[in-house]
Amino acid sequence: MKHVVIVGGGFAGINCARKLAEHHPEIRITLIDKNNYQQFQPLLYQVAAGFLAPSNVAFSLRNMLVRHPNIELKMAEVVSADLKSRTVVTAQGETYQGDFLVLAAGSQANFFGTPGADQHSYPLYSLHDAELLRSRILAVLEAADSDRSLIEKGALNFVLVGAGPTGTEMAGTLGDMIHHALKEEYPNLPIGQAGIHVVDMGHSVLSAFSPKAQVYAAKMLEERGVKIHLGTAVKEVAAGHVVLSDNTVIPTHTVVWAGGLRAASLSVNLGIRAGHGGRIDVNEDFTVPGFTGVYALGDFANIMGSDGKALPQLASVAEQAGRWFGLKILGDFG
Repeated sequence: MKHVVIVGGGFAGINCARKLAEHHPEIRITLIDKNNYQQFQPLLYQVAAGFLAPSNVAFSLRNMLVRHPNIELKMAEVVSADLKSRTVVTAQGETYQGDFLVLAAGSQANFFGTPGADQHSYPLYSLHDAELLRSRILAVLEAADSDRSLIEKGALNFVLVGAGPTGTEMAGTLGDMIHHALKEEYPNLPIGQAGIHVVDMGHSVLSAFSPKAQVYAAKMLEERGVKIHLGTAVKEVAAGHVVLSDNTVIPTHTVVWAGGLRAASLSVNLGIRAGHGGRIDVNEDFTVPGFTGVYALGDFANIMGSDGKALPQLASVAEQAGRWFGLKILGDFG
């Protein structure tokens, strides 16, 4: 039996596995992920704000695969791989070798070397991140309610790094919370002193979207009391404040990092040079150059265009990539 090893149970990995299983029940597929669930990232900000329960955005991988007996799910974290032999090694020391290897390990926060960001900020790219941020928001609110002196030290200030979809959605949701839910839940807390700041080096909110969407999003944020700092970077993140590139210091106890992504840490343990954002450069058919039967998908890959330039925005359309690849690889079985 041909064996396909797929690393990562996100949109790309799961759709690849399901398409292969549907069309080739005679092959064996091993899907490896450190979690036993798939998370719906676009709604993580709703979990962080407490409007959705974690179970609303996390879906059992085993339940999704129950109709495909030729797919075996392994809950483990892959830490390294030998692309020549198409073998992966997990943190527990287990090895899996396949006739085909699909790397769809996803992404992680990219702090771009900002001092203190990895220690004092809260990324919002996974379910675990969302739950930690939710706990943090509740903790600072309770602390400020008990000790009003903390308000002057920034307990009610929230700084969001990045004005992309994640930062914009989270900022707007915080604005709604402050103007509505928190006034009722914390009647004695001077919510009017709360501040929400969005910081981005670009020159517009939602820069990847249409001008109309940018204007609308900025307007909605401003109506919710969000202060937008454009053309500005975060120079330092400390335990009680952030320093912006214009030397503005904002006292805060909660910094939400939505400033960008890079490939999961596995990319540095493949024995090859990673491309932009730590992602693996692949051909337009998702093959990794120089290695037979090795593919990279989703946020783990940079698709190289005909001009030799990486097109990560195409690779990040993970669901479509997984479905397309699941069909494409069928031809490789012959």
